[in-house]
Amino acid sequence: MNKADKQLSNPFSTGGGGGHFEAHVQASFIVLMLAGGFAPCLPCWPIRKIKLQGKFAGYDTDDLIVFVESPDGSQKRKMLAQIKHSISITKNNKVFGEVIQAAWNDFNNTTIFSRDSDVITLITGPLSARDVNDVRTIIEWARHSENAEEFIKKVELTNFSSQSKRNKLQVFKRHLKNANDGNPVSDNILFEFMKHFHLLGYDLDIKAGVTLSLLHSLIGRHSQDNAQALWTRLVDEVQSANKNAGTISKESLPEDLQDIFKQQVYEAIPEKLSSAQSALEKTDWNQCPYAPELVIANLLGAWDENCEGDLEIIQQLIAEDYPIWISRLREVLQLPDSPVSLINGKWIVKHRKALWESLGTRLFDKNLDTFKQCILSVLKERNPRLDLLTDGRFSTSINRKALAHSFGLRKGMVDGLALLGSQPGVLTNCSDDKPNEIAVLTLRELFDSADWMLWGSLNGLLPVLSEAAPDEFLNIVDGVLQQLPSPFDELFSQEGGGIVGVNYLTGLLWALESLAWDQAHLVRVCDILGHLAVRDPGGQSANRPANSLTTILLPWLPQTIASIDKRKAALRVLRKESPLVAWKLVLRLLPN
Repeated sequence: MNKADKQLSNPFSTGGGGGHFEAHVQASFIVLMLAGGFAPCLPCWPIRKIKLQGKFAGYDTDDLIVFVESPDGSQKRKMLAQIKHSISITKNNKVFGEVIQAAWNDFNNTTIFSRDSDVITLITGPLSARDVNDVRTIIEWARHSENAEEFIKKVELTNFSSQSKRNKLQVFKRHLKNANDGNPVSDNILFEFMKHFHLLGYDLDIKAGVTLSLLHSLIGRHSQDNAQALWTRLVDEVQSANKNAGTISKESLPEDLQDIFKQQVYEAIPEKLSSAQSALEKTDWNQCPYAPELVIANLLGAWDENCEGDLEIIQQLIAEDYPIWISRLREVLQLPDSPVSLINGKWIVKHRKALWESLGTRLFDKNLDTFKQCILSVLKERNPRLDLLTDGRFSTSINRKALAHSFGLRKGMVDGLALLGSQPGVLTNCSDDKPNEIAVLTLRELFDSADWMLWGSLNGLLPVLSEAAPDEFLNIVDGVLQQLPSPFDELFSQEGGGIVGVNYLTGLLWALESLAWDQAHLVRVCDILGHLAVRDPGGQSANRPANSLTTILLPWLPQTIASIDKRKAALRVLRKESPLVAWKLVLRLLPN
């Protein structure tokens, strides 16, 4: 295979979960960039930008190109990475041959790759023990050898190496020969190539993996309450950039994401004050003179005081002049353990669950009724981007199409609704079942006669909305599937085949996957996913109903706490309602 033969890669071509795995690996580097972390295989320098699907820029190792720069700006390096969820490092493995071909092309292209500073990486999911032990070992031997002669001697030395390691080196020689138009490469070139080649294993193909836990922890340092939601948003950003072969930098991401990850300045507390600080951290906010303002702020979660639409909603909730209300809330900012923050006009409420438990007695039926009216007003707004033709959405900023309310307010109020539905017990001064009633009625009225544009506008909020009233949410989705035509059919068609199509069903799939963790919802979720899979026309996005079913029911690592009997029941229902989907699912779940 020569360079001209390599076509633009399709992330989904590596298998059922290939695109899903690829997007999550790419998103992990976005987290590192935003959080001030460092890329593997490169010096501990800040990540300046990340290029996705770099074929358009002349790279053959094109899934991910990470650019780093020394703090003083004097040096730059980059990592070219190919991402393969499943691969076998053998002589006859076609996929590994394609990886080596692409790496060889870039290794010899001095316009994009510097042998003095750059590296090439293969990032994979699970590998065989032999691939892990043998391939990584000989690669490290190359990096720690003085020259080609010393490297080859290490591999060939009987008591130092092993036959399996020698076989793996032959695998590299075989594929490099094919990549070099059938001509064997010299030991010196083999040595140089192996020094620049890295093999990394990521367990991002599973939700319970160590890598994802570490990423959530890193995100949690900046936003403890929303680590999972922020991770989901970053994956969404990556998928959009993937389709557009985009380059991502801190500055190119939405402002609210930039704000969350901005470096905070910490000052050491004098030792003599540390005991006083510990006492302040236990403030009883219910006894604070600003508790009435805080309880409303906690319902909102976040807002932008420069957004007129946000201020109108707050005005309805507080029933007084905003300048008076906000002046009192600004006093809370002065407290050492303030649960609110203000950055560039954007207010954010922190530790919302703890505040909810502390201030719950200050909410009454009237507050909840007003909140319901307000959140419906906010969430029923259609995203004006969806009024444009698919191609026009790519230039939204030029058309100045935007929602009337900030993303912070929309997300914050949805989180408030989820607290209402999942933590109703602390609202002791509300009527019995009033919190649950508000959560259920809000969802029911929101989605009553909802068209595809409303579902698309709420895409990113659906996982949290489903937590407010899971049974009602599943009832609504069931009902929409019965409609002819169904809004979901139109949402599938919005993905399109070009680089500007967007998958507006990702939020629904993530919502269903989250609900599937509870065995009480597993059977219904699988049934719904089966009906969605029947309607799915296919597309470039890795987020598909059939893949969600595989993720949930994977025998050796199921993404549900349901018993085996309950999982079997879900499969039986799926076989009855969507037999073709069930059959394909069973084939995917069988071990290779």
